[in-house]
Amino acid sequence: MTAPIETTGSAPEAQPETVPDGVEKGRIEGRSLGQIAWSRFKKDRVAVAGGVVVVVLITLAVFSRPLQALFGLDPNAFHQDLIDPNTSLPTGSMGGMSADHPLGVEPKFGRDIATRILEGSWVSLVVAFGATLLSNTIGTVLGVVAGYYGGRVDTVISRLMDTFLAFPLLLFAIAISATLQGGAFGLEGLPLHISVLIFIIGFFNWPYLGRIVRGQTMALREREFVDASRGMGARGPYILFRELLPNLVGPIIVYSTLLIPTNILFEASLSFLGVGIQPPQASWGGMLKEAVNFYQVDPQFMIVPGLAIFVTVLAFNLLGDGLRDALDPRSR
Repeated sequence: MTAPIETTGSAPEAQPETVPDGVEKGRIEGRSLGQIAWSRFKKDRVAVAGGVVVVVLITLAVFSRPLQALFGLDPNAFHQDLIDPNTSLPTGSMGGMSADHPLGVEPKFGRDIATRILEGSWVSLVVAFGATLLSNTIGTVLGVVAGYYGGRVDTVISRLMDTFLAFPLLLFAIAISATLQGGAFGLEGLPLHISVLIFIIGFFNWPYLGRIVRGQTMALREREFVDASRGMGARGPYILFRELLPNLVGPIIVYSTLLIPTNILFEASLSFLGVGIQPPQASWGGMLKEAVNFYQVDPQFMIVPGLAIFVTVLAFNLLGDGLRDALDPRSR
């Protein structure tokens, strides 16, 4: 039988036998949703490994130019002394691998592959993150507005989503990129190419997140906390951005980590087709394009940038899967 609680004028204190074994006597602190999600995420070793790879890739991309300046690297430096003039292939074994060129050199020009991989990393990630930010901003705003207000607003936005989804995105991207290669909007060269890719990929991909946000908003708008806000006189914009959006952060983060690798692949595809990042600027898709003529005699030239894309996409996908399970255990 539980011992009675004595009252002596001070706050009641639980008797020793009422405290469960293994729990220290005193106040038990609760955990936030973020702390609970983090504890779940840490248990997924595969997702943690993917997250570590993503952090390393982002760090290398951010410090790409400083690292090149520090070690005196030039992604466009030709090393013709390392190229056989008869075959246009690197001299030596393993594609010209050496201490100075750990991943070898390109056929024909002799440019260092490792330096070009490092240089291409920031291009791919800038395009992928920029396009994801643009598409998420448009998709989130229109999706939450359509899901909350419903009616004609929902109908108009939903038909707009269907219209954008009907566009043949790849053909449309090729046409726009090819048209704007010379210069536009006061930009030219690499800034123009990156801006065009971010706009094309981000502006035409927003309906995918928009549909997800719309469905989640339709489920949330009937919850008690939304009714309580309405009862206190809160207007639509306040409910949208102060009540609904904080509850949509989880799905948006998860979808973003899964959308970034898709955008990386799309940018590489456009560069491979010759309408993305233009040479001599290094890009992973451009390196694959240049390797087409040499992959039978020098497969390393194609394998290295291919592995860079593969590892990056895989790491982001593993991270996204882990975040999805951590933020929504019911999805397991």
